[in-house]
Amino acid sequence: MGLKNATVRLHWTDAPYRWHVNDGPEAFVVLDGEVEMHFREEGQESLKRLTPGMICLVEEGDEHVAHPMGPARILVIEKADSE
Repeated sequence: MGLKNATVRLHWTDAPYRWHVNDGPEAFVVLDGEVEMHFREEGQESLKRLTPGMICLVEEGDEHVAHPMGPARILVIEKADSE
């Protein structure tokens, strides 16, 4: 993932995100807490559990949603103006 035109945000949340598809790659870095990252592909859901220090790379076009399991601090790096 190139850093040109990227945004970097720190999220401190315990609320789930919404299902979405980005128009560029996205990186989630769990700094504190635990997050379940859900993916959908061809109608099938899969799950990756993230703990502090873990990085999840989401490719452009991958449908996904993050569900913090209680309070979590997450660093999100993605294309600027990504939906």
